[in-house]
Amino acid sequence: MHPDRNLALELVRATEAAAIRATPFIGRGDKNAADGAAVDAMRAFLGTVNFDGVIVIGEGEKDNAPMLFNGEHVGNGRGPACDIAVDPIDGTSLTAAGRQNALSVIAVSDRGTMLDASSVFYMNKIVTGAEGRGVVDLSQSIGDNIRELAKKKNKDVGEIRVAVLDRPRHEGLIDEIRSAGAGTRLMLDGDVAGGINAARYESRIDMCVGIGGSPEGITTACAIKAIGGFMQGQLAPRDDAEREKARAAGLDYGVIMEADEMVKGDNTFFVATGVTDGGLVEGVRRKGPIIRTESIVLRSRSGTIRRIVADHLAEKWL
Repeated sequence: MHPDRNLALELVRATEAAAIRATPFIGRGDKNAADGAAVDAMRAFLGTVNFDGVIVIGEGEKDNAPMLFNGEHVGNGRGPACDIAVDPIDGTSLTAAGRQNALSVIAVSDRGTMLDASSVFYMNKIVTGAEGRGVVDLSQSIGDNIRELAKKKNKDVGEIRVAVLDRPRHEGLIDEIRSAGAGTRLMLDGDVAGGINAARYESRIDMCVGIGGSPEGITTACAIKAIGGFMQGQLAPRDDAEREKARAAGLDYGVIMEADEMVKGDNTFFVATGVTDGGLVEGVRRKGPIIRTESIVLRSRSGTIRRIVADHLAEKWL
């Protein structure tokens, strides 16, 4: 696959469309309505793109939301054969509540390169910038990881900021981070943005850790490969039934994977448009006759990070 400029811009149109369609539902308390509008818009735009995409990572199955489903073919069938991870809204609950950091996301890689982790819904993850390579490891304690990363970044431990999903399962982890002397940045949802921010050199987040969705983990890996950050993931089955499903799918949930094992090859592509404002991109804004979107486009082969601000005539969307 050779994602050229046009494919990039076409994929951005799909995330822009999903974000714009979700906007009327921001703060309305109905996450499924928001997700449904975004799914329909993304599906319609993906259908026009010049590629043969198969969705390896779809969303919705774990919470009965509307979804672009695993195995669904998207694109017009012409052009490069690709694996796709989609999340029309990463952060449906954030959108419904009117909170920050909701994104519309698409990640792409060559056909056959993206790990299908759909049989296990959760993954333990750690993400840092390039400084974490050879220094942090999921097999180490969080305290050791914080101290080692601080040393590598020439920072005091007290300056290290760790992003974690605010969930009951992370109470112990949050205590350990604070006991080590670092500060937490608790995320209500949306750990894709958290992971990317941990890898971005200009971000205030140094590390993103904890158990989140495995679909989001694979999606994040595509972005991390483009930014040149460091990531590890380990599947976290919730019960014996999920462990059995993982075994049946040929997945070794005991192994710690790096980004290159989650998504193989040097040709990954990641696109995200802000639904609500966040640390990565701004959300959709209505400015008189126009609707403004901000997107980020990452490509691993060229190592480029593009920001695309687009103004859309509101009358075309209303």
